[in-house]
Amino acid sequence: MSTDVFERHEVKYLVDGPTRTRLMHRIGDRITPDEHGRSSILNLYLDTPDHRLVRRSLEKPAYKEKVRLRSYGMPGPDGMVFLELKKKYRQVVYKRRVELTNAAARTALAHPSLLVREGQIGRELAYAFDFYQGLSPVMYLSYDREAFYSTDDRDLRITFDDDVRWRTHDLDLDVAPSGEEVLARGGSILEVKAAGSMPLWLADTLNELAVFPTGFSKYGRAYQMMNGTKEALSA
Repeated sequence: MSTDVFERHEVKYLVDGPTRTRLMHRIGDRITPDEHGRSSILNLYLDTPDHRLVRRSLEKPAYKEKVRLRSYGMPGPDGMVFLELKKKYRQVVYKRRVELTNAAARTALAHPSLLVREGQIGRELAYAFDFYQGLSPVMYLSYDREAFYSTDDRDLRITFDDDVRWRTHDLDLDVAPSGEEVLARGGSILEVKAAGSMPLWLADTLNELAVFPTGFSKYGRAYQMMNGTKEALSA
């Protein structure tokens, strides 16, 4: 089992197809595709029986957190997945995660007492399961991601997520992606992720193209759609 810790600023935007094309034309010489290229990201979001975590997130507090199991493509029983605790304070994201086999993750989710409680990340994850009683997978959410990083600063990442789908059945990372669309046709979620502030060249370009930050979460929006309170997002 390996562990990772991330801390960075994240800002989200909604863009339609033509705007995405114009943006890439403007900044294409400043970014390069990351080594993974276009990839499929699959998630199982964990929550309490009364959906305490997502309801809290939708209240837009200064501090919020999520727990999820993530894989890059369908993992199979012996493939590696990430059990993640994502904390966000204002626009700063703190993500702790442990890497383990899909089979081991299934066992841990079914029997939280078996979670590895060693090390800082293990203790934080164990505390979350103890604090949020009844944490279990409640929603499958998948999307395709195209990722880039700045040629001047590898800590500056730009990602586009599309084909965002959710479902509340077949809560298994080894069941092929399917479900209801979160985005209107042709839309993408743009995320800018940086260790510090956004560079001026990118901020100016986004402003000139009238691309402005928007606050939402994929899981939160899907939960609202599940309850019939929101429709698919349009840029």
